[in-house]
Amino acid sequence: MKLDNDIHNYYEHLVLETLDKMEVCSIKSDDYLADLTCLVLNQLQPRYIRYEVDMAFYLPNSERLQMQMNVENAIRKGIEYLDSTKRK
Repeated sequence: MKLDNDIHNYYEHLVLETLDKMEVCSIKSDDYLADLTCLVLNQLQPRYIRYEVDMAFYLPNSERLQMQMNVENAIRKGIEYLDSTKRK
């Protein structure tokens, strides 16, 4: 069996979109962003999908809001961790 190239973790897109909205991408280096993205994604339970449209039509609004809050909290925790370890 071969997995389709379209299968991906929905949180990947959501994390990158949220980092951009929070303007983290404009003030941090690419290395910092890569580390932060890994830390954030490791805090979130994966949601594998094949098509983005699946999430758009079949995800209840309450769950979508919860996912967004989870991402924002994970980003804040990741930033706190990276900033604290870089000061040491």
